[in-house]
Amino acid sequence: MQANQRPAEASLSAHETVYRALRARIMHGAMAPGAALTLRGIGREFDVSMTPAREAVRRLAAEGALTLSASGRVSTPELSAERIEELAALRALLEPELASRALPRAHMALIDRLQAINGTVAENVAKKDAIGYIRTNLEFHRTLYLRAQAPAMLAMLETVWLQLGPTMRSLYGRLRRTEPPPHHRLIIAALKAGDEPGLRLAVRTDVTQGLRLLVA
Repeated sequence: MQANQRPAEASLSAHETVYRALRARIMHGAMAPGAALTLRGIGREFDVSMTPAREAVRRLAAEGALTLSASGRVSTPELSAERIEELAALRALLEPELASRALPRAHMALIDRLQAINGTVAENVAKKDAIGYIRTNLEFHRTLYLRAQAPAMLAMLETVWLQLGPTMRSLYGRLRRTEPPPHHRLIIAALKAGDEPGLRLAVRTDVTQGLRLLVA
């Protein structure tokens, strides 16, 4: 701890570090559904005391990214078919709207960036890197939605992505992808053409098609 840093500030910093690292891990599918965590294990991994570990877990539990049982067991959620369907419906509502709001600001620099990210998505698919695929797939969508300038809507969406992270890992294994999502190309084409109906359809199809396999 630095000499001019109060204990409360050090604790907050440690809590934020643990929270962000675990949040990214869960959102990107690095943990399978039902994976167990312990506060002691988190503390050892991040070299923090129990307090910041506990606060990070409580915060993630409040966002639906972790579940806390009555006995104190901490784990990633195992979503029911009904819950997956509900979260997929939220994606189908939020993501086309964000894409539509981003369309007027979709200049060539953004389109070039999306094409570059999609190339990285393809590389992760070729390497069969599930976590890399999920991370770059979300990066593709988030890069577009940031141009919507709708931070409250994007924050809601990121909570949905967070809850779906472990489930997306299961979905990746079921899909056995050999090429990047085909609808990304349609999203880029619609952005180039300024085609709002086409953009909405491409985004909606892209974000719901795979999840349907899990509730079939």
